[in-house]
Amino acid sequence: MKDNPFLSNNADTSSEQYLRRRHRIAKVWQTVFYASTLIAIVFLTTLLITISNRAFGYVAVENRVDPDTLAVAPLEDLDNEELAAIIRERLRPNRVRTIERDNGALEEQSWDQLYAIVIEEIVQPKVVKSYPLLESIFFPERVRLDAAQNFPKAELEFRSWLNSRFLRVPMSSRPELAGVRTAVLGSIYLILITITIAFPLGVGAAIYLEEYAIGENRINRIIQTNIDNLAGVPSIIYGILGLALFVRTLGHLTSGAAFGVEGASTGRTLLSAGLTMALLILPILIINAQEAIRAVPNSIRQAAYGLGATKWQTVWYHVLPYAMPGILTGTILAVSRAIGETAPLIVVGASTFIVSDPTGLFSNFTALPIQIYNWTTRPQDAFRNIAAAAILVLLISLLSLNAVAILLRNRFSKRI
Repeated sequence: MKDNPFLSNNADTSSEQYLRRRHRIAKVWQTVFYASTLIAIVFLTTLLITISNRAFGYVAVENRVDPDTLAVAPLEDLDNEELAAIIRERLRPNRVRTIERDNGALEEQSWDQLYAIVIEEIVQPKVVKSYPLLESIFFPERVRLDAAQNFPKAELEFRSWLNSRFLRVPMSSRPELAGVRTAVLGSIYLILITITIAFPLGVGAAIYLEEYAIGENRINRIIQTNIDNLAGVPSIIYGILGLALFVRTLGHLTSGAAFGVEGASTGRTLLSAGLTMALLILPILIINAQEAIRAVPNSIRQAAYGLGATKWQTVWYHVLPYAMPGILTGTILAVSRAIGETAPLIVVGASTFIVSDPTGLFSNFTALPIQIYNWTTRPQDAFRNIAAAAILVLLISLLSLNAVAILLRNRFSKRI
């Protein structure tokens, strides 16, 4: 029987129409993808410009005491003995005794400590007006004219609020002298505790669910459903759980009192916060690790079994190395969430004003998100400048941690 040419032409026409329709749909979605990417870049650029606009720029500074009147040479050129002599001359004896009781004799303190005392308690600089970066760059004459008219006693200087001193000094009640050293150390300790606890637990749970809990029974379904649901629970709920469990119920352990730590009182410590954050990111780690393990070809397992490997040897030497890049990708996402969380830390008991650095698991703590939140609620305009600088520190810290995870992921990818 001969083919019908009319039927053949109709089939070709319908195929061409179908292909053209699919190409049109593909172009539409491609346009949507490019547009969404462009919008994301625009918003990210706007965010960075807004933050930088507050973290840099001209400031008008008034000093209670002119630093040039304290010594013949500039303060930066004085040695420890000369700075100590200025402190004893300018401050009250009771205040000097208080400083020496807290930090030791003046002559035994470092140059940075003495210089900070002179600036903070004698010179007492005060930022009376700060100007945004864009205005400082494009309209400098207008800035100088405004400062000269409204603040004739102030000195106008271009200031980068994000500098080495900002990273070295602790919190202060005065924005001109405040720093983020304590908050940065608290965030680093917090993330290290969180990853140390959550990573092995998350990977171990994923291995059990994917490799050992075989079969669609009721218990496995309940476990998997709960893990999926916990990944979407608001972070404030985890903060309440951490307060009830780690701070109050297990406070004797998390405060260090059970281990003889001196001065231990409550469970509002770094350990409680780290355990709470570990619970927060644990469901995310488990789900991402499950997906990575599930993506390992089954032929790798069968080949290992064929060579006589046990179940655990197959998982440890073959499945895990192959799945590790995907697991580290999930870890990046989890750490990115944990480092920026504020609500659980507030509930658990993070301090909004603390000047002592954390020394261990049982120390009182603060973190960068807490410090940023605290500064943005202050009425002084200068606190918003240091809040913007702290946001840049937080972004740099997050990118650094992500870079380390990406390097580890690429290293494992090359081994496969």
